[in-house]
Amino acid sequence: MNTKNNGPAFTNLINMAAEKLGAKTLSCSDDFFAPMENLIKDGRGIFIPDKYTENGKWMDGWESRRKRTPGHDWCILKLGASGVIKGFDVDTNHFLGNHPPHCSIEACNQDHDKFEETTWTEILAKSPLDPGSQNFFEINNTNEWTHLRLNIFPDGGVARLKVYGEVAVNWNDVKFDELIDLAAAKNGGKSILCNDMFFSHMDNLIMPGRGVNMGDGWETKRNRTPNNVDWVILRLGTRGFVKKITVDTHHFKGNYPDSCSIHGCVSDSDDISNAEWIEILPQQKLKADTEHHFESEVSSKGSFTHIKMNIYPDGGVSRLRIWGYKSEKS
Repeated sequence: MNTKNNGPAFTNLINMAAEKLGAKTLSCSDDFFAPMENLIKDGRGIFIPDKYTENGKWMDGWESRRKRTPGHDWCILKLGASGVIKGFDVDTNHFLGNHPPHCSIEACNQDHDKFEETTWTEILAKSPLDPGSQNFFEINNTNEWTHLRLNIFPDGGVARLKVYGEVAVNWNDVKFDELIDLAAAKNGGKSILCNDMFFSHMDNLIMPGRGVNMGDGWETKRNRTPNNVDWVILRLGTRGFVKKITVDTHHFKGNYPDSCSIHGCVSDSDDISNAEWIEILPQQKLKADTEHHFESEVSSKGSFTHIKMNIYPDGGVSRLRIWGYKSEKS
């Protein structure tokens, strides 16, 4: 079963600083060697030995120049969704003789991107960083945050900053007749389990927008077992009634699933080992590189907390949208 990343338990949560979720780098003290925008990109960053720019060695990260004055460098970013932070991955991959020896992270919660009068709260005290490494830090703080300031001491390069946590949604602001994507990451949805994600991660299914390429989806390996069924389970942002479903195979042409079906269950936790699955969408044929919309085909009128998509026999799906209404029982 594919349930975990190769890191602490908090790395199974949503990366709220992911560019694909809508995160943005807003300002920094210096990015002479490598731009701050790299901090929130996918992956861990790559290294190209003979690639240079007019300022020096090309690096896939954020890198400031060597500081010759007092102080330290910093970068401010806006999270893709506000929420409670459970842990950080300050990744110095490929930064060896030029990584910062220490970092700290501050946070704030505000509805604008102006910081002249912002009061920052330190949520990660000044901590040592190892070169060329994923530096994991668990956070014990239950406040909700919208922006972060990464401080590096005194200068240097960081490949990626990943901010793992739980998206905060005020469901009291959502009307009962408001049609929303119950599974969207921005609405608190989360992929929790799948049988295979050999080529790309199940979290991609619930990201905003359409996939940018074939790697930006959920794709399983080729399976030669007769009558094989691959599957993924999502926790909805809130319990809700399913009205219509979008299954998008964008970019998947020679490797899209032949068909899919969708079931739902109600569970108080993510332990769905004994769940009673109810069919929501009977098995439907799929096409290559197509956004499929199902509404009249939706069969169940009940409310659900978790969704299971089955694909037959294997392949790739770019996005899954579960359109519906919140339930009074949440």
